[in-house]
Amino acid sequence: MTDDKTLAAQVSELRDKLRAWKQIKLEKEKRKMSDDKDTKDKKFSVWSEYTDDDKAAMEQLAAGYIDFISRCKTERESVVEAVKRAEAVGYKNLDDVIKSGGKLAAGDKVYSVCMKKTVALFQIGTEPLENGLKILGAHIDTCRLDLKQNPLYEDSGLAYLDTHYYGGIKKYQWVTLPLAMHGVVVKKDGRVIEIVIGEDAGDPVFCVTDLLIHLSQEQLKKTADKVIEGEKLDILVGNYPLKENDKESVKRGVLKLLKDKYDIDEEDFISAELALVPAGKARELGFDRSMVLGYGQDDRVCSYTSLVAMLEAANQTFGKTACCLLVDKEEIGSYGATGMKSRFFANTLAELLNACGQYSELALRRALRNSFMLSSDVSSAFDALYASAFEKRNVAYLGKGMVFNKFTGSRGKSGSSDANAEYVGKLRGILDKHNVKYQFSELGKVDLGGGGTIAYMMAEYGMEVIDSGVAVLSMHAPWEATSKIDIYETKKGYAAFLAEI
Repeated sequence: MTDDKTLAAQVSELRDKLRAWKQIKLEKEKRKMSDDKDTKDKKFSVWSEYTDDDKAAMEQLAAGYIDFISRCKTERESVVEAVKRAEAVGYKNLDDVIKSGGKLAAGDKVYSVCMKKTVALFQIGTEPLENGLKILGAHIDTCRLDLKQNPLYEDSGLAYLDTHYYGGIKKYQWVTLPLAMHGVVVKKDGRVIEIVIGEDAGDPVFCVTDLLIHLSQEQLKKTADKVIEGEKLDILVGNYPLKENDKESVKRGVLKLLKDKYDIDEEDFISAELALVPAGKARELGFDRSMVLGYGQDDRVCSYTSLVAMLEAANQTFGKTACCLLVDKEEIGSYGATGMKSRFFANTLAELLNACGQYSELALRRALRNSFMLSSDVSSAFDALYASAFEKRNVAYLGKGMVFNKFTGSRGKSGSSDANAEYVGKLRGILDKHNVKYQFSELGKVDLGGGGTIAYMMAEYGMEVIDSGVAVLSMHAPWEATSKIDIYETKKGYAAFLAEI
């Protein structure tokens, strides 16, 4: 039997140990809370860390971006703007260099254009090209309504243009919007007539009509993908008859206007590329003006920031050759001569190697294999109104910095290149060194769907690739929303990539 004194001593000792254990636990919880707060602050406190100089630089970039997406609404217009800006800082046309028999050396800057819809900029580094390039690759095509080759018709006194939508859209979003026409008409003699109608204050606009609510009981019973069908996305363009009570007089009136003002005949639509896009300029969004609302931010927000980062580095000396690649056709699978699946990039790189006196088939393959790329494309931003579509721990948030997607694809990562962990670790070190705010994300919940970029096509060469860019609300809608601070941090991230890889 234990005596009372011994029992009391044991109880006292146990109480002391319990108090000590509780104190240790309390200290650990305090440290954890502090660590969690530090981690959260590092990950999420972006605006609060900005100085006045940071904010001024952010606003300057946003102003330039808003101007760019307001004016350049097609891939052709984006290429023209990219070339103009590149030439202003010393870039030369690679074709001109080749034709003149010229050679390229470290520090030289050249660009190459494919069919006026894709452009690649190169700044030659001091290392042999076979050591690889550092590539910023984005796409400049956007969702829109393209005119068919025989588009103009009249029905019941109204003139329409028949369209075929381009890219993945919710068709019901495109009705009753003011639309502008952008594109080119090529005459049989080779003359190119550039068309932009609907952007200036005095211009007319166009629209797709919708059924009035009073008669739409049957229409509203349809599912969202059927409520407006593709063949109903025709553009209303006229109602004024050239001559009263004459067959197709409204159509002929439209044709007369086109002939008088643009020298366009009906048959010229066959060799035209004309698109209907939302009319009007991009705008600052919100009372605090912290966001941008505009058409086609997927993926011109990444193409613009990539281009700016590349051109800002025009006077830097690189080891690896730097490249900014802006391509067409991503929204329809990257097919065609101007899409990423074409051989444009590999062929251009072969020409570059030759102009540098370094060409061989093996050198070309090594250059592709040893390259590093940021596939500069947008990601979905968390939308509190549709929270069930996202997994909160693995989603991008507006205003939280540059976004990385280690993989894209759909469901079981189908169609994804899935970046190597070593490459991700390397990039994290670079971004932290340059104080770039970033986040890692997936597109949405695993089994809901998904999407793809140009990443997997470049990864086929064996190079290191990861998707990176800006989070977007209402992606693929006629008007999309982004955060100014994400745009700025993404440009910083692209610049850090060029400086360090």
